[in-house]
Amino acid sequence: MYVIRDVFYCKPGKVRAMTEKFVAMSKLAGKVGMPPMKIMTDFCAERYWTIVSEMEVADLGEFEKMMATPSGSAEDMKQMEEIMKGYHDLVDHGKREIYKLEG
Repeated sequence: MYVIRDVFYCKPGKVRAMTEKFVAMSKLAGKVGMPPMKIMTDFCAERYWTIVSEMEVADLGEFEKMMATPSGSAEDMKQMEEIMKGYHDLVDHGKREIYKLEG
């Protein structure tokens, strides 16, 4: 089992808008073949204005397939696209972390 963690460092004052996008995307996740997501914002972190999206996958092949070929309907994919529209305006930069769960 693997934990995939996407860390976004938002522009000042943009965390709430990005959080709203991720919460909406999380609600749609199952319809487009994504596992449930945890959405976290910084309480105390390396940097201010940080948001983290976390999901678990059985193996990296599953994650790669999910990223390459989403399995949702055309309507669901259009809704996902609409949710994430303009997110680059909210983010300064980010990174992805992948951890293997041991035990």
